[in-house]
Amino acid sequence: MRRLPITALFLLLCGLGSAHAANTLDSTPRTVVMSAFEEELTQLLAATSDTHEYRVNGVRFTTGTLSGKPVVLFLSGVSMTNAAMNTQLALDRFNVQRIVFSGIAGGVNPALHIGDVSVPAQWGSYLEALFARETAPGQFTPSDGRGSEFPNFDMMFIRPVRVLRAESTGEERRFWFPVDAQLLAVAAGLKDVPLDDCVADKSVCLSHAPKLLVGGNGVAGQAFVDNARFREYAFKTFAANVLDMESAAVAQVAYANGTPYIVFRSLSDLAGGGEGGNELKTFFRIAAKNSARVVTAFLKALP
Repeated sequence: MRRLPITALFLLLCGLGSAHAANTLDSTPRTVVMSAFEEELTQLLAATSDTHEYRVNGVRFTTGTLSGKPVVLFLSGVSMTNAAMNTQLALDRFNVQRIVFSGIAGGVNPALHIGDVSVPAQWGSYLEALFARETAPGQFTPSDGRGSEFPNFDMMFIRPVRVLRAESTGEERRFWFPVDAQLLAVAAGLKDVPLDDCVADKSVCLSHAPKLLVGGNGVAGQAFVDNARFREYAFKTFAANVLDMESAAVAQVAYANGTPYIVFRSLSDLAGGGEGGNELKTFFRIAAKNSARVVTAFLKALP
């Protein structure tokens, strides 16, 4: 058998030790503050002091202090897969005490308007589903013979997701992932957070003064929704206030890891329910700024 030289063996062992040590990049207890894309995080990054950057798998993590609290900020990336993957990456590499998501969303509840900030009490994934075959014109039947706790949307039969976590003895089936009650209570206590109602040059303004709504439901899925009929279904079926492409994935990862989480989403469009074309390109900066302002106030209010 060929033996490694002493020097080579030493370097190999050092390399293994370094790889193990690299698992944790920063030991300070921190609050994760995350967003899906750059525009959502810009204002929060600008308000963060004492910053230091790390890069893991191409993701830029920025540690620092925001509203007097130690934080680590990063982009989840758009989509449920990116959100789940990078949330877990943050949990593996940092000493995470809680997760806070700041971003935009499509409005589902007709009582809400663009620019409003919604902080749901629980999140579910509306695309965990069986797509059934059409057994008669307009009639769809699940091949496994099982129905769903929710009414179907054409061929889509919504199902709970199967979850494993450290605290459980076996697999769970659940649709809703509750937000941490204490974090939700802090959000509910926020008062008089200033919210924008116009774009920067005042060329476009909202017809309603934006407001903050804490409670209710949110749903997420791997699709950009710009369809009035599905928007109506999501409201009637899930009593959802908002709909996005990341939050339920973050919620599930948080649940599996036993980490408290909360999500702040400001309406950038009405998910297909508005008159004319989709409103996202016009109002997403207002929405992103409003969400960031509420998150900044929330962090300041944390014990």
